[in-house]
Amino acid sequence: MRVFLAGTSFNLAYGGPAFSVGGLAKALSATGVEVGLWAPDGSALSNNPALSGVRGLAGTPAAALAAFGRPDVVHDNDLWRFHHHALAKLAATQGIPRVVSTRGMLEPWAIAHKRWKKRVAWTAYQRQDLRRAACLHTTSPEEACNVGRLGLGVKIACIPNAVDVPEAGVLAAARAGARRDKIALFLGRIYPVKGLPMLVEAWARVRPPGWRLHIAGPDEAGHLAEVKRAISNAGLADVVDFLGPVVPARRTQVYAGADLFVLPSYSESFGMSIAEALAHSLPVLTTTGAPWPMLAAKGCGWQVPPSAGAIASALAAAVSTDDHELKAMGERGRFFVAANFGWAAVAEAMIELYREAMAAGTRQNRV
Repeated sequence: MRVFLAGTSFNLAYGGPAFSVGGLAKALSATGVEVGLWAPDGSALSNNPALSGVRGLAGTPAAALAAFGRPDVVHDNDLWRFHHHALAKLAATQGIPRVVSTRGMLEPWAIAHKRWKKRVAWTAYQRQDLRRAACLHTTSPEEACNVGRLGLGVKIACIPNAVDVPEAGVLAAARAGARRDKIALFLGRIYPVKGLPMLVEAWARVRPPGWRLHIAGPDEAGHLAEVKRAISNAGLADVVDFLGPVVPARRTQVYAGADLFVLPSYSESFGMSIAEALAHSLPVLTTTGAPWPMLAAKGCGWQVPPSAGAIASALAAAVSTDDHELKAMGERGRFFVAANFGWAAVAEAMIELYREAMAAGTRQNRV
């Protein structure tokens, strides 16, 4: 099987899709699938070890497809940008089945963000491009439900992202060394959808003694300045640290240095950082904007509505939990992720989805 796998960017500062799509490419390759990996910024040619064993491609969509040779399936990730439309047209013209991973781009918050531009794109090309796909892929039942409400008339498959689970010895080594303060960690893009001002307000209400808040990740759209103003206005500058973007080699160290992971997002299609935090034995506090209702049921975290008050209540509960129970919650989360989000199982599920897409063919003649 030959798969042309496209993403918006594989620069790791781009966030979750850079990890999940790049990791999928490697996992597919391990099964014998020939993978051509492409992004419009040329980042598929990087030396990121997560992409080893995969053929990186660059140039325009047409040039990249030509260089790779005719694939059995085009698998595109994300929506709205013009290169997605170009790939849709190429796949339709050449009769290549196309799978589209929506990656949260059809969630209510995402559609409302820059609404007018998206309305124009939806009418001009995006709706038709989605209807011509052989299949739409989502990473959670909640996302599948939201996509289904659009009435596109296309099969929707739900396959979660996978995550690397570090060995226990690696985690223990990374945690070696005494720490004076406990750490609550946010790791992700510093962007409005992530809800950081809500977290700042919640932290100001609780002001947990003996705890610090670490905020790690790249600034996007200048949102970092807004977050820093909120921290300053709340008088929290002495307990909040900004770690900046975290390269892959440092991620385990950053997760291992924390006691609690916090993701206060308004909307997540999957929440890759939640899976990563659980894999690193961290209990998680997040919102109902992330599709992780199992956190409470599995005894590995808290999930509350996306509001400062609700986050403050959960934060108060989390920081009052004794060290032994926090560690036990983290271990339960690690076990759960290891059992349910392995790369081999996800790769096999995607291969089966590609087979179904190949059998169904394209929808290029659909209006």
